[in-house]
Amino acid sequence: MLIELPRQTEVFGSVKIHELQRILKLDSGGFENPMAKDIPFDELKDVLKRFAVIIPTKDEKIHLLDGVLRAIPFDCTVIVVSNSKRKEYDLYKMEKEAIASLHERVQQEIIVIHQKDPELGLAFYDAGYDYLLSKNGLVRNGKAEGMMIGMLLAKSVGKDFIGFADADNYIPGSVREYVLDYAAGFCMSESPYSMVRLHWRYKPKVVEDKLYFKKWGRVSEATNRYLNLLLSTNSGFETGVVVTGNAGEHAMTTKLADIMCYSPGYSVEPYHFVYLFDVFGHKAEKIAYPNAEAAGVEIFQIETLNPHIHEEKGGKHIKNMLLGSLCTIYNSKLCNDYVRSKVLEELGDILDPWEKPPEVTVMPPIGGIDADRFMNVLERKSETLERYEETRR
Repeated sequence: MLIELPRQTEVFGSVKIHELQRILKLDSGGFENPMAKDIPFDELKDVLKRFAVIIPTKDEKIHLLDGVLRAIPFDCTVIVVSNSKRKEYDLYKMEKEAIASLHERVQQEIIVIHQKDPELGLAFYDAGYDYLLSKNGLVRNGKAEGMMIGMLLAKSVGKDFIGFADADNYIPGSVREYVLDYAAGFCMSESPYSMVRLHWRYKPKVVEDKLYFKKWGRVSEATNRYLNLLLSTNSGFETGVVVTGNAGEHAMTTKLADIMCYSPGYSVEPYHFVYLFDVFGHKAEKIAYPNAEAAGVEIFQIETLNPHIHEEKGGKHIKNMLLGSLCTIYNSKLCNDYVRSKVLEELGDILDPWEKPPEVTVMPPIGGIDADRFMNVLERKSETLERYEETRR
């Protein structure tokens, strides 16, 4: 793969944010260029063998999920965390049947579990981590909760890299590129604490019966603008380096995943930045993780070659996503009165004049959980967990 080298890197404390890098060639030929990085496929493949791709899904079309599963490179372990309906008609059963049928033909390692499995809640309780649980002992609804389930399952099978893919992608080939883009970022990283976030080149929409290849949506523009404003007002130098504030397609090393805090709902992706700024920025109150502080945290932002076409969720979804995203910035330790006032202006058509953005619920790091013990509880008791193991000749 041939990828642009970042022309600029913003440093904020121990956090390095690399400027957006474009994919120049998905399949390259060893071309040496001082402005680009040529990554041999063998290096990409080495990363893929240590990679788990997590697919959180809820009531998506089986055909779409099937396409996403088929597109993920064989060397990766696939983890599907479903929160789909089980009453009236059992959509989760249909998902498992589709996964079993696919595994029978391709023999890729796939793990699948349902988010509302009672034994999943018990496994978290047994691990001393009840932050995801509701009063009835079940894991709460939410994509972030599904992502965290997937991360623990990835740790239990010994993966060094963890990435995410949406289940509603209409272009399976783009999913394959996403995973290769993740691997490329990790091949370039100089720190064991690194994250790769993808920026879709285009997000096509139908306008007057024609495809319009839109580059930015309202939520992305606003989230990026205020994350950059948060950085600028704390560093004293204006920047526009953040362009992946809402990157649902992202990946991180397991070492970084272990020390990150997480937030639920639509705030999960922008909170990554806020957490890293708060904990590893130059105004951090204490050194929480000395090893990560010394190595530095690297954030790569990569522009995909493929566009992204997915299900449209409607205006209410957009408003909820905007509110969830900007709440993380408003509640940051680094946020000053000026940034807060600008955030409130942006949320003027969502919040009443006397309202303030709600506080962000924070779920602590998962590094202290014994992932093997967690998995053992599930393997002994769970009715929804299925593990389809890889078979090679």
